This record gives sequence, structure tokens and C-alpha cells, in this order.
Amino acid sequence: MKLPASDRPVVLFDGVCNLCNGVVRFIIARDPSARFRFAPLQWVDDGGPAGTTDSIVLVEAGKRYTKSTAALRIARGLRFPWPLLYALVLVPRPLRDLVYDWVARHRYGWFGKRASCMVPTPEIRSRFLE
Repeated sequence: MKLPASDRPVVLFDGVCNLCNGVVRFIIARDPSARFRFAPLQWVDDGGPAGTTDSIVLVEAGKRYTKSTAALRIARGLRFPWPLLYALVLVPRPLRDLVYDWVARHRYGWFGKRASCMVPTPEIRSRFLE
């Protein structure tokens, strides 16, 4: 699937990762205005590196953000108090991404992995790209 142009930010995530699916549910619960849309990385050909599922990707206003920068920009778009986390952008990106990469490397071992990508429930289906 090609990533369609969207006026809303799109969060691309590892659709088989239990942690990533939990993060998507977390975002949905804290985004009552439905600002963010979602798609599993496995479904999308967005011009990024093929087969990359170790990073959350935020596509916002035509720009791609990955790893800790994507996570912090997403937090900034949620309801209070989560935007306060955006202050961590002051930490140098290599240090933030070091922590991000460590969690990403261990996420399947700690949280498990699904056999296939998450299928959204009817209540949240409109938030997902088709």
C-alpha cells in the first residue's frame, strides 16, 4: 500500500509487535480528537527502508520522523500531561535513540510477538489507513 497524502499525522508501527500495538491503543485513548491515523509498517510502502520494523515512524506535514523523535512528537499531540514529555527533545538525539534502540531490540522478548498484524476493531477502524 502506498501511503496516501493526509492532512493528519500518520503513525506507522510494527503490526506484529505487542508493545507497538499497546502503544497504538495508548495513543488512541489519549487522542480524543482523532488527530492521528495509523498503519502497520508491514502494509506500507512509504519510500522508507524496506523491511524496517524496528522504529515507529511519524509522517507529519510531509516529513518523516523516526525513533525517539517520532515518539516525542506523538506525545506532544496527545492530551495533557503527555505533551510535557516533549521537553525531552532537549536531550541529544543520539542519547534518546540509544535508549529507544535498546527497548526496540528487546521488545519481542519482553512483550511478545503476534503471528500477524493487528486488525483494528470496528470502533477504531476509521483511524487506520486502508
